[in-house]
Amino acid sequence: MLDQFVRDWGYLAVAAGTFAEGETVLLAAGYASRAGWLELWRVILVAVVAASAGDQFFYWIGRLWGAALLRRLPRLQAKLGRVLLLLRRNPGGAVVAVRFLYGLRIAGPILIGAAGVAPARFAVFNVIGALLWAPLVAGLGWGFGHAWEHASRRLAGFEQGLLLLLAVVLLGSWLVRLAVRAWLRRAMARRSQSQGASEPPRSN
Repeated sequence: MLDQFVRDWGYLAVAAGTFAEGETVLLAAGYASRAGWLELWRVILVAVVAASAGDQFFYWIGRLWGAALLRRLPRLQAKLGRVLLLLRRNPGGAVVAVRFLYGLRIAGPILIGAAGVAPARFAVFNVIGALLWAPLVAGLGWGFGHAWEHASRRLAGFEQGLLLLLAVVLLGSWLVRLAVRAWLRRAMARRSQSQGASEPPRSN
């Protein structure tokens, strides 16, 4: 019954999930492709198209209404510093990077749009990011399914494997989030120190 549901609705679920956040859905779809319920190349294709369209949608929300959203949403405003730091270092790379950073999959494109990144530049690097992200995440799900088959053939069934996969995803996301936060804190601290050193001393 579950395998039929995945076959009937799997690609639609991949499209809906990757339009927004998407990692968990895409990992599960990669796992399902290893089980033979979906085709991996179609999972990746759907994810690339839907993820690119989703980020493009959120970018234009930010470009058109970003200032108003920043005034009304303090949590969005709190993430602006991280995105601006990435944009200063490498605007194109920032568009690609936010796709891989926990907590910035939706907020990132909105803030990039609000920051005034040119539409053509965003569109190009948005597709590049999707082309890197979709096969990587789906491939991880497929690889997990392959390893799971060899690690334990006693625990057969999509549901059990999916539960373990979700636990691994949550743990991995938490670790990545900690690492990114630590990196951003160090980068912003270095930037504050360099700005303080460049300011001339005030005379009494």
